Amino acid sequence: MRKEAKHLFQKAVDSLTISIELFNRPNDNGRVHGVLIFMDHAFEMRLKASIVERRGKILQDGKSETIGMSSCIRKCLSDAKVKFLSEEQVLVLQTLNSLRDAAQHYVVKVSEQQLYFHCQAGLTLFRDITNEVFRIDLRAKLPERVLPLSTIPPLEISALFDNEITEIKKLLSPKSRKLIEAKQKLRSLAIFENAVKGIDEQPSEKELKHMLVQIKQNLPFGSVFPSVSTLRFTANGYGPSLDLRITKDNDATPIIIVPEGTAGAAVVAIRRVNELDFYNLSAKDLSEKSGLSVVRMVALIKELKLQNDPDCYKLIVINSQKYKRYSQKALASVKKGIKELDMDDVWERNKPKAKKLN
Repeated sequence: MRKEAKHLFQKAVDSLTISIELFNRPNDNGRVHGVLIFMDHAFEMRLKASIVERRGKILQDGKSETIGMSSCIRKCLSDAKVKFLSEEQVLVLQTLNSLRDAAQHYVVKVSEQQLYFHCQAGLTLFRDITNEVFRIDLRAKLPERVLPLSTIPPLEISALFDNEITEIKKLLSPKSRKLIEAKQKLRSLAIFENAVKGIDEQPSEKELKHMLVQIKQNLPFGSVFPSVSTLRFTANGYGPSLDLRITKDNDATPIIIVPEGTAGAAVVAIRRVNELDFYNLSAKDLSEKSGLSVVRMVALIKELKLQNDPDCYKLIVINSQKYKRYSQKALASVKKGIKELDMDDVWERNKPKAKKLN
């Protein structure tokens, strides 16, 4: 590990450990915002360590300060040199960062179940990044006595939001008159909705009021939170080894494409500025660089299932044009496949089917 990356790596683990400690503490004083602040800091240090390890730059151009969290996320998503984040992983980071922002600079009420989901998904992502970039098992870096978060069984995301909406309705009941508390609880849900939409801003009073009206009208979860309703949680394992990830359904709202620097636009809403640099090969390019004919290259692509691997393939849409593009990782896989596979067999299995004559 590079020396600078090693120091940043340790700072990240320290903050993550404190975040886990705060999560599991019996005293609730300052617990929620403490968990969010330290977990957000842990991720900023981890992303910077990852960028440095992959020989990227974390200093701002012409300045002595390092880049902020949003710039770190964007670089790890779109910079071909360091890229390792997916769009779903960015949603985890942006939601945590926005919740931290609300907790640090204003007031937000996060339920125990919701805090658990975001933090467990965060811990899983932290573990994934540590393994992906540094090839290190995170458990080897945490104190032996640390129990990573908790063992609360995961709910479906719709069930989680339905529970939250029910609690908000109770706060809005005529006898309760707890409008401020209802907004505080709703704000955490609205932050998640905005992150999925690609909006990197705190929800406005107008937005919160509109959502409260919808909740009073008993509209279903998918109507009040249409973007979040396209997500689902996937869990593997149990107890301390539980992995919790956020994934998108196939019919999920597509990522919005806007120019970089657009005010209020989150990282996932910004077009990957280096996307064509990362996916810089066509099937013809793969053919020329590997010595196969184009038709045999297409057969090999099917054999290797390269189009199922987001690190190898991306369908890039520019206006009305669609481009099938492949990465350098795809080229490496192709060259390895040519060496290890019988290309005649590959061709027989994947060659175009002859058209039947009427």
